[in-house]
Amino acid sequence: MSKILDCTLRDGGYYTNWDFSSDIVQKYFHSFNNLPVEYLEIGYRSKPMNKYLGEYFYCPDYVLDSIKKISDKKLVIILDEKDVLKEDAVSLLEPCKGIVTMVRMAIDPQNFKRALGLAQEVKKMGFEVGFNVMYMSSWKENKDFLDLIGEVTGIADIFYMVDSYGGVFPEDVKSIYNLVKEKTTVPIGFHGHNNLEMGLINTLTAIECGAEMVDATVTGMGRGAGNLKTELLLTALNARDGLEVDFNSLSQVTDAFEELQMEYGWGTNLPYMVSGANSLPQKDVMEWVSKRYYSFNSIIRALHNQKENVKDNESLPLFKTEKKFSKALIIGGGPSTINHKKALRSFIEKTDDMCVIFASSKNAGVFADIEKEQYYSLVGNEGLRLSAVFDKIENFSGKCILPPYPRKMGTFIPEKVRNTSYELESVTFTDVVNDSHTVLALQTAIELGVKEIYVTGYDGYSNAKIGTKEQELFVENEALFKDIATFGISPVSLTPTRYKGLKANSVYAHII
Repeated sequence: MSKILDCTLRDGGYYTNWDFSSDIVQKYFHSFNNLPVEYLEIGYRSKPMNKYLGEYFYCPDYVLDSIKKISDKKLVIILDEKDVLKEDAVSLLEPCKGIVTMVRMAIDPQNFKRALGLAQEVKKMGFEVGFNVMYMSSWKENKDFLDLIGEVTGIADIFYMVDSYGGVFPEDVKSIYNLVKEKTTVPIGFHGHNNLEMGLINTLTAIECGAEMVDATVTGMGRGAGNLKTELLLTALNARDGLEVDFNSLSQVTDAFEELQMEYGWGTNLPYMVSGANSLPQKDVMEWVSKRYYSFNSIIRALHNQKENVKDNESLPLFKTEKKFSKALIIGGGPSTINHKKALRSFIEKTDDMCVIFASSKNAGVFADIEKEQYYSLVGNEGLRLSAVFDKIENFSGKCILPPYPRKMGTFIPEKVRNTSYELESVTFTDVVNDSHTVLALQTAIELGVKEIYVTGYDGYSNAKIGTKEQELFVENEALFKDIATFGISPVSLTPTRYKGLKANSVYAHII
């Protein structure tokens, strides 16, 4: 029977910045004391980084001591080889002696030769040494790396095939396993990601090939699309091989992490599937899917551009206009716009020298027939929204504004508005972001010479707990309102808002 290593706290940390509540940590270790999992990888040991990374990214001494007191499993930490030199080994790992059994290293095949030096230092300190070599789907094309594999013999205790992109198939596992087996007598392990939901079958295939250790995480919590679920692997091995599993303990730890999953939303989806199938990095996809305004179409287009090694799939005419306005109404996607639509229409009709800018097309249909110049932010899923809103309107007279070229999400323009679509040359009032709905709307107002900006549909969020995506969007918009105020324009909300960066006013005060 292959040994099982659970790496939830390490791999799952990509979603929580390596911070976990003490309650979850306690449930995790107490539950695993009763489960047939031999190794627990608790996190990284790392040199200081210039950004916030939490407890289990550094695993300070008190964390190591506290875990040793409550866990009867073999503990593992991992080093990110690209950030750790062999000269760092003693200072980083000395506090781990007597507590940690294995030190694994995350290794890019391009750095394999250098990693051997670090591994030798770790081995001298008495630890078991694990080589987690990434990007296994591309190994066959890397002859220089393949020729070096044999040098791990006598240094590594386990050599891991890591499916970093989550895109290998069982036949790939077999062929790459046999390839490694020809090069070294070191035991082989397998770490699979779950982009194509192949984590279980690939792991079972690795076990059948003779892999001596395999990885999994509770609820599949892990970078990007995540990993093979520990609970699924244990259940499968229980049913197939009679592995004894305490399902009460398994249920307790699974329930705890399922609550986290509701908040962070790991697991595969179409963009992760496409990235896995094409061996594209998950890092970008993980960021993109966490941004609420990026549609799956936009993400797929960005992945296609990466695969084709192009900056962007299309450039557009620059948005340059002689037409200027003194006032603009920016319409967001919040429900307040619909709740006060009659008053807003009256305000628009009565206000001279004003244009209307749609940060979101969500409420555009309500104002489609107004006789004012209209501009539309075309980013994220707005292309699809625009198509739905104007599908039945023959004469689209608005102008669509896209972010500056090149756009990291690529370019998607509905055919109906292609001839009236333009890109900004640059964003001049902020460096917070250059491709959000709000930044496009505000920069469009600047290009049109606007001095007074009114907004509606920027409601903010209730006092109830909001998700990470909404929180990030709220903070981002607040920063944009602050930056444009320093540019000499202070936006005024005509409908209720929770944004402190917007001056409070009432549309009704303008129409009496």
